[in-house]
Amino acid sequence: MTREFDTYVENLKYRVLREVAKQAWNDTLLENLLDIPKIIHPSKVPTMRCCVYKERAILTKRVKLAMGGNKDNHNVIEVISIACDECPAAGYDVTASCRGCLAHRCESVCKSGAISFDYAHAAHIDKTKCIECGKCASVCPFSAIVNRKRPCQNACKIKAISINEENIASIDADKCIACGACIYQCPFGAIMDKSFILNVIDMLKKSLRGEHKLYAVIAPSIYGQFTYAKLGQVISGLKKLGFSEVVEVALGADMVAQSEAEELAEKGFLTSSCCPAFVKYIKSAYPELLPYVSSNLSPMATIAKYLKDKNDSAKVVFIGPCTAKKAEIQLDTVKPYVDSVLTYEELQALFDSRDIDISTLEEETIESASYYGRNFAGSGGVAGAVEQGLMEHGSDFKLNACVCNGIEECRAALARKSRDMLSANFIEGMACDGGCIGGAGCLSHGAKNKAQVDQYGRQGKKSISESLSDLMRP
Repeated sequence: MTREFDTYVENLKYRVLREVAKQAWNDTLLENLLDIPKIIHPSKVPTMRCCVYKERAILTKRVKLAMGGNKDNHNVIEVISIACDECPAAGYDVTASCRGCLAHRCESVCKSGAISFDYAHAAHIDKTKCIECGKCASVCPFSAIVNRKRPCQNACKIKAISINEENIASIDADKCIACGACIYQCPFGAIMDKSFILNVIDMLKKSLRGEHKLYAVIAPSIYGQFTYAKLGQVISGLKKLGFSEVVEVALGADMVAQSEAEELAEKGFLTSSCCPAFVKYIKSAYPELLPYVSSNLSPMATIAKYLKDKNDSAKVVFIGPCTAKKAEIQLDTVKPYVDSVLTYEELQALFDSRDIDISTLEEETIESASYYGRNFAGSGGVAGAVEQGLMEHGSDFKLNACVCNGIEECRAALARKSRDMLSANFIEGMACDGGCIGGAGCLSHGAKNKAQVDQYGRQGKKSISESLSDLMRP
C-alpha cells in the first residue's frame, strides 16, 4: 500500500512503525529486531546520509523509539543524536554580504571582543567569545550578520532546546511541554516521539481473545486525517483491529464544557485544562497561576473515567494528533483511566501492519457528541463550548475569553495575567497553532483540516445537554 505524507521524514517514521507493529503481531519482533533496518532499507546505495551503514544505524535508533525508547528518560520526546549532525552551528554568523566597511559598527558594539577582521576587511565572529546578544546584527548596515537558529530551536517557542558541546540538540525535560513542534520541523528526522504501539498491540491481542473490553477513544480532529476513507470506515477498521467499541472524545469535551462553565461562574476566572502541553507550560513557567487552572480532567481523561466507571476491567486507548497526551497519561491523576495513546501516524501504521484497507470496509456509526464538543479541536472551540454551557445553565455570568492560538499567545496571556494586566476572565490555551488540528501526530498538516473538522462538528448534536442526556441514557 502506498501512503502519501507531507514529508519523507514522516514516511520513514511510518515505515518503521509499520514494520515494528507487523513483527509484533506475528510474534517475531525479538527474532527479527536486528534485521528491521535492513528490511526498511535493503539497498546498498545511501539515499540520505554518507553511507548505508549510517542510515541503518539511525533506523536502529528509530526502531528503539518505536518500541518505547529510553526507559530512563521520562520525556516522551527524544533526540536521535547520530541523526543530528547536518545542521550548521547555531548562533550569529557573518555572511558573504559583508562589504568590509570602514565604520566597523559591529566591532564597536561588541562588548565581548568577539569580532575581528581579515586581510580583506571582512568581519569574523569568534564563537568562543560571542555571547549572542545580537547587537552586531542590529547595527550592520548591510544586514550581513544573521542569527542561524536550527529549525528545532525555531520551532520550540519555550526555549526547551539548546545545542550541546557536541553540536547536538538537547531537550530540557523540565521545560519541554511535549507539543512535538520540534519533531515536525526537524528536516533530518533527528527528533521523534516515543511510541506505545507495542503496548496497544498487546491490548488488542487480549481484546481479540476476549480477555477485556478495549475502547478506542478518538479525537474529533480524526475527521480530516484519513482522507482516502470515510470516518465510518475508520471506525470499522478500528473494530477490525480488535477494539471492542469506539467512542468520541468529544463526549468528554461536552462533560468538561458543562463542568467548566459552572466552575468559571463560581470562581470568576479560569484557564482551560484540556491541552496538556499548555498545563505543563503553566506548571514550569507560571506556577503561581496553577490555582487558576480548571480542576477538570481533560476531555480524554474525562470520557475514559466515565467508561471505566461503567466497566472497571475495561482498557482505554486514546487516538489523536497530540504527542503531549503521551506525557499526560503518565500523570497520577490520569494514569488510572487511560491505558495508552496512539497518534494518527501510529494508527495508520497499525492498519497497514495488518493489511487493513479501511477504504474497502462498510461504514459504522458511533454515539454523536455535540457541535460544541467536537469543536474543541480548533482554536476558539473550548471558549465557545464554555459559553454555550453557561447559556444552557441559564447563568448570567458573562464570558470574556482570551483565546490563545499557539504557545506564544499562551505565554503572552499568562504573562499579562501574572502582572494583573489581563481583562479576560477565561484563558483558552492551545499549544499548537490552530488548536488540536495542528498537532504533531497528524497525518496531514494542511489548512483544509479545520474546514473538515468544522464540517464534522456541524453534524453533531445541537446542544451539550442533548449530547449528555443521550450518553447517560441506560
